[in-house]
Amino acid sequence: MGKNRKKPRTRTGLQVVTLCISTAMVLILLGMVVLTVFTGKNLSSYAKERLTVTMILAENMTDPEAQNLCEKVKTLPYIAGINYVSKEQALKEGTKELGADPSEFAGMNPFTASIELQLKPDYANNDSIAKISKQLQQYKKVSEIDYRQDLINSVNKTLRKISFVLLILAALLTVVSFSLINNTVRLSVYARRFSIHTMKLVGASWGFIREPFLKRAVGQGFVSALIALVILGSGVYGLYQYEPEMQKFLTWEELAITAGTVLLFGVLITTLCAWGSVNKFLRMKAGDLYKI
Repeated sequence: MGKNRKKPRTRTGLQVVTLCISTAMVLILLGMVVLTVFTGKNLSSYAKERLTVTMILAENMTDPEAQNLCEKVKTLPYIAGINYVSKEQALKEGTKELGADPSEFAGMNPFTASIELQLKPDYANNDSIAKISKQLQQYKKVSEIDYRQDLINSVNKTLRKISFVLLILAALLTVVSFSLINNTVRLSVYARRFSIHTMKLVGASWGFIREPFLKRAVGQGFVSALIALVILGSGVYGLYQYEPEMQKFLTWEELAITAGTVLLFGVLITTLCAWGSVNKFLRMKAGDLYKI
C-alpha cells in the first residue's frame, strides 16, 4: 500500500521537474533573443553616432569665432557630439599621416579649421543630413559641409537588414515557445484528467477545479523563469568578463527589462496554457477521456 501511494507522487514530481526544465530552456532562448535585440539596437545607435559630418570653415575665421560657432551648433537638437579641429591641429595630424610637414613646401598652412559633428541616431540618414547641411551652411564663414553619403547608405541598409532578421527571429521564437510550453503544460494536466472529471461529477464548479491548476502553473512558471534568469545572468556575466566593452551595449536597465520580460512571459504563458488545457478537459465527457 505504501509503495503504491509513493508512485503517483513520484510521477507527479517528475512531471513538475520536467515542466520546469523544459519551460526554462524555452525562456532562456527567449531571453537570448531579447538581449540580442537590445544589443543590435544599441550597436545600431553606436554605429550611427560614429558617422561624422564635417563643417569646413573659411580661411579667415579666427579661433574665437570658431569657438563661438561651436557653442551655437552644440545647442542644435540633432547634435550628439562636437569636436573642433583648429588649423594647427589639422597640420599636426596631416604631418603625422604624410610623414612630412606640408607647410614647409607650401610656405603656409594648407589645412583649414573644421568642426566634426556626431549626429543623434534618428538623424543619421541621408535625407536628414541633406536638410541639416543646408541649415549649417547658413552660418557665416562656413565654406562647405562634408559627409560620406555612400558610407551612411551602407550602414543604414545593413542595420535595416539586421533589424528585420531579429524581428522575424523574435516572432518565430515566440510562436515556437508558446507551442512547446503549451504541449508540456497540457501533458501535465492530461495526467490528471480523470481527477478533473471526478471533481466535476461531485458538483465542483469550474473555477474551483481550475484554481489549483492555475496556482501550480504560476509557481512553475515563476520557478522556470528564475532558472532561466540564473543561466542568462551567468552567461551575461561571463560575456562581460570576456569582453568588457559589451557593457556599453547591454546596460543594467536593459538587463532589468529582459529579466522582467522573461519572468512575465514565464508566468503568463504557463497560466494561459493551464487555463486552456483544464477547460478542454472540463468540456469533455467521460467517454471522450478514454479516447485521447
